[in-house]
Amino acid sequence: MFRFLTSGESHGKCLNAIIDGIPAGVPLIKEYIDNELARRQIGYGRGGRMQIETDRAEINSGVRFGITTGAPISIEIKNKDWENWQIPMSVMPVNMDDLDNRLLVESKEITRVRPGHADFAGAMKYAHNDVRNVLERSSARETAARVAVGAVAKSFLKEFGIEGFSHVIRIGKVKTSFSSDYETMKIAAENSDLRCADEKAAALMRKEIDEAAESGDTLGGCIEIIFKGLPVGLGSFVQWDRRLDARLAGAVMSIQAVKAVEIGMGKDVAAARGSETHDEVFFENGEYVRKTNNAGGIEGGMTNGETLVVKASMKAIPTMKKSLKSVDIKTNQPYEAHFERSDTCAVPACGVVAEAMVAIVLAEAFLEKFGGDFLQEIKTNYENYKKYLDGRKNG
Repeated sequence: MFRFLTSGESHGKCLNAIIDGIPAGVPLIKEYIDNELARRQIGYGRGGRMQIETDRAEINSGVRFGITTGAPISIEIKNKDWENWQIPMSVMPVNMDDLDNRLLVESKEITRVRPGHADFAGAMKYAHNDVRNVLERSSARETAARVAVGAVAKSFLKEFGIEGFSHVIRIGKVKTSFSSDYETMKIAAENSDLRCADEKAAALMRKEIDEAAESGDTLGGCIEIIFKGLPVGLGSFVQWDRRLDARLAGAVMSIQAVKAVEIGMGKDVAAARGSETHDEVFFENGEYVRKTNNAGGIEGGMTNGETLVVKASMKAIPTMKKSLKSVDIKTNQPYEAHFERSDTCAVPACGVVAEAMVAIVLAEAFLEKFGGDFLQEIKTNYENYKKYLDGRKNG
């Protein structure tokens, strides 16, 4: 069973991830994880935190000589900004009789809740008077740990020819219109500071981001995640919680600021007739083929052998210089919401995080189907399944 947990705070000492269930024998190197972390940090419209942090992973267990051992994998990502927060974010008791300590802690205290964040509900739920106890963990900084876990999942999936990427298809009111083959789209997205394969649209997106920044506002958008090389039959139709589309939707929706997840045609199916929606099946040259992929690679909660297409819509970041009206929960008096260093637009970064979450779900489903304790055992199971599928094609 593939599973993971993360820990850590935005301005704490570090982020941690513990990953259980990765089999022995999978090549895994620190440099690959670092590259994935770097992809998360780039993007036009990012804020000052990206100039402070250069995320690097430390693999502390579960890997020997660049190969997984089958034991739990522990990954640590240090927060460089921790050196400025050692007193306000101390895990040990702080002497508040010391005036310097008290003033430093009080300067970081937050009681003015920010609309759109976890601040209000979190403070009420956990009985916190200082909202920093909520925002430090609910911050999107946590997604760095998820990207590290996603890198481990991707390293595993690569061994079976499964790979994917993300690209931005909308920021604010600007949508892309460019469409091409997988490799062309991937290369164009990776070479764009907005992870947008459509350079004409990207130019308009940058202009919209600049205008939002000038007015102290923020922007959301939509990203598309594409994975190819998936076999038929990951997931299942027999129970609600085994349906792969449901699991993917939950994983991607768990990303901070994501408010909608679509697969294939997504919400457009509501306006389409059945004849315009469903992908016809043909048998040509000894292969089952589709001429369309409106289902986005999933039918009945299972992969159908086509390319997986997932879309995620991210809301505009609620932390902005143009403060919204709110309340100080200490006094119940009206105030403008607290502003904490933030981005104008983080949609490209959201795409990298969504890639990671999709890869995690796919790795989990793959291990459920072809599970074993070491890589070669799983490869043998997979090859036997492919032989079975080939046999079905031959009658």
